[in-house]
Amino acid sequence: MNLTIYHNPKCSKSRKTLELIEKRGITPRIVAYLETPPSAATILELAAALNCPVRDLLRTGEDDYRAASRKLDSSDDDALAAWLANHPRVMERPIVVDTDSGRAIMGRPPENVLQLVAP
Repeated sequence: MNLTIYHNPKCSKSRKTLELIEKRGITPRIVAYLETPPSAATILELAAALNCPVRDLLRTGEDDYRAASRKLDSSDDDALAAWLANHPRVMERPIVVDTDSGRAIMGRPPENVLQLVAP
């Protein structure tokens, strides 16, 4: 199993999700997305793997989102992905992807990740 976690080490949910993965003996690829933001194309791939629109990846309580929300078209996935690539702090986290199957899970709550790692 090859897992990638889009991780923010300052986020308790992200830390707990990572811990649950590691407790199962899996060493995931960790993407510190605030330091290395995903591209717009990657964000579109994440949304597709999660089977959701890009707007579901937005943390709408973040200041960056509130400042831009009137200008954003929440129905335009391409535009939202491009905006999110430039404002990674607004991305919901953590996102865990099983790169072998292409399946992804949002780690909110962290126990959601068990759907990917349970035998």
